[in-house]
Amino acid sequence: MSALTTLQDIQPLSIPGVESGSPIVIAGPCSAETEQQTLDTARAVKAIGVKVYRAGVWKPRTMPGSFEGAGDVALAWLQAVKQETGMLVATEVATVEHVRAALDAGIDIMWIGARTSANPFAVQEIADQLQGHDEVTVMVKNPINPDLELWVGALQRIQRAGITRLAAIHRGFSSAGAHIYRNDPQWHIPFELRRLAPGLTILCDPSHIGGKREFVASLSQLALNAGFDGLMIESHCDPDHALSDSAQQVSPEALKSILGNLAVRSGAPIEDELSLLRQQIDDCDHELLAVLARRMSVSREIGRFKKAHNLRVLQPSRYQDVIKARLEEANRLGLADNFTQYIMQAIHEESVRQQLDLFD
Repeated sequence: MSALTTLQDIQPLSIPGVESGSPIVIAGPCSAETEQQTLDTARAVKAIGVKVYRAGVWKPRTMPGSFEGAGDVALAWLQAVKQETGMLVATEVATVEHVRAALDAGIDIMWIGARTSANPFAVQEIADQLQGHDEVTVMVKNPINPDLELWVGALQRIQRAGITRLAAIHRGFSSAGAHIYRNDPQWHIPFELRRLAPGLTILCDPSHIGGKREFVASLSQLALNAGFDGLMIESHCDPDHALSDSAQQVSPEALKSILGNLAVRSGAPIEDELSLLRQQIDDCDHELLAVLARRMSVSREIGRFKKAHNLRVLQPSRYQDVIKARLEEANRLGLADNFTQYIMQAIHEESVRQQLDLFD
């Protein structure tokens, strides 16, 4: 891990108009869709005190054919935001061409997204293009997979390009199957990043972690409680009709309420051991619920099979075999027999109930 300690020299990021010790708030739509939408949202978030405006110009979408951003034309809209409101403007860059265009447009802050930060070749090309532009602030989101060294490596590549205004953004990690949050927080990873780079500014992106607007407030408060330095929140003047990520964007009015109700804790270090342990408990609970949901889905499929083939729902011999196998596995994992039997019995009863419902 010694190679990772080169980030220790990074100094905290300062944003004009944001007092030392106050959280940095970056807000704006997932995508700049039209000039009117871009300006209307900017005016609204400016009115509630936001100092940095974010909007995606180029959007890396999972599936072709979905809205992939307005492209270079939207840079002029961000220039208009900067001129009219005085806010700093930020957008995502994923290629050398993006960086060139953003530099030409006077974009203040560029961030490297999760898909890009997972690719060292792409990050290095961006870093090479940033050489000699130390006036720009660069933020690096965590890679889509939970790999701390990959995240640190992306930060180091940008740092070695001479960029001193550097920050990290925690947006959670992709995972398969159904989960409560869109992206698994795995809070221990940004906590470890803080330990490696104590001066590095680390922001939390509750919009992408939660994936739904109803999670933004609680995740924002959790992040500040844990000692994150600020928040990047997606806000749209008409979120229900947004062309990308509509479910996780909040209106400026909702953003005002969220920010107004946040409690800013003083002296709450991000590496606080109790906070770290509690977040690991929360992560485990989320994983347990997601696994149980998948198990019940399979149980319902079995129930449909039994119904189609005129089989009984209850299969006592199968249940006994399962319990015996699980108890043996639990013993190897250091779990008590009575605890394991209680849990497995409750799961079996719920599985039977869901299968019986299919026979009604």
